[in-house]
Amino acid sequence: MSMRNVVRPPGGFRRALAPALAVVCAAGLSSIGGHVYAAEYSMVHTVVMQATSYAPVSLTVKRGDTVVWVNKDPFPHTATARGTFDSKSIAAASSWKYKARKAGEYPFICTFHPNMKGTLRVE
Repeated sequence: MSMRNVVRPPGGFRRALAPALAVVCAAGLSSIGGHVYAAEYSMVHTVVMQATSYAPVSLTVKRGDTVVWVNKDPFPHTATARGTFDSKSIAAASSWKYKARKAGEYPFICTFHPNMKGTLRVE
C-alpha cells in the first residue's frame, strides 16, 4: 500500500489524537477546589515469612499502600498487630494483604511463633 492511499483525518494526526490524549491525561489528574493535582499511586510492599522470620523485619510505607505477607515456610504463620490487623492463619505457600490506612507504628508478631517479630510504620 502506498502512502498516497492512506486515509488521513482532516487536520492531520495531531488534531485527530488531541481529544484522545486529553482524555488520557485527564484520567491521571484530579481536580480539588479548583486546583489540579497528579493522581497519587499506592505501592505494594512484600514481607516474606521464611525460616520462622519476617523479611524485612521493619517496613515503612505510605498511607494507602498495600503490604502483602507471603509465607514461604512449610507451616502456617500469622501477621498480627493487636488492635490493628490480624491475618489469622496464613497457610504454607499462601499470602495475605493489608491496606495501610492509618499513620503510626505497628509492631506485629506471628501468634504461632512469638519469636517472629516485625514492625510496620505507616507515614
